[in-house]
Amino acid sequence: MKSLVAYFTQTNNTKMIADAIFETLSVQGEAIIDTVRRVDIESLNEYDLIFVGAPCHDSDLAPPVKGFLDSLPDSPEFKLAGFFTHSTFMPDDTERNRELYDQWAGLCTPTFENACKNKKIEFLGYFNCRGKANPGIEAFIRQAVITDDDEWNEYLPELRKHPDLNDIENAKKFTLEIIEKL
Repeated sequence: MKSLVAYFTQTNNTKMIADAIFETLSVQGEAIIDTVRRVDIESLNEYDLIFVGAPCHDSDLAPPVKGFLDSLPDSPEFKLAGFFTHSTFMPDDTERNRELYDQWAGLCTPTFENACKNKKIEFLGYFNCRGKANPGIEAFIRQAVITDDDEWNEYLPELRKHPDLNDIENAKKFTLEIIEKL
């Protein structure tokens, strides 16, 4: 099996997850890791499996990754899995967390799914986890999204821990689950 991990990162969060996926794939066969900007689109059909990763920007995948997905060939031989990092709560705890997740990361999964559907690519699934925000994004979240002091005091220290070792291990488990689907 030949695999590619293609990603975009600005704060290193997505790269940390990409590295974990790459490490797991490397044990299974030939694996390559590179940024979406450096991947040769013409060579993609050389791969059996491609993982594409992005930070979440404005509730969707970062523009360079959306551009990469748009440039994928139609009906390729490879299968695709996605991953993304975001600076919001995970959607599984409370109604408020779900609301914030939908507001801040809610378009990421549909973007992967729609790109694969439109390009006739078999989409095997996605992984996501929290990632610490850069200072400018932190300030924006504080000013525009989480304005309540108690909520902010709960949110920020927890966010700054991610991606953590648990996130890395979950990314590796996700990778093995995707491999089992082949």
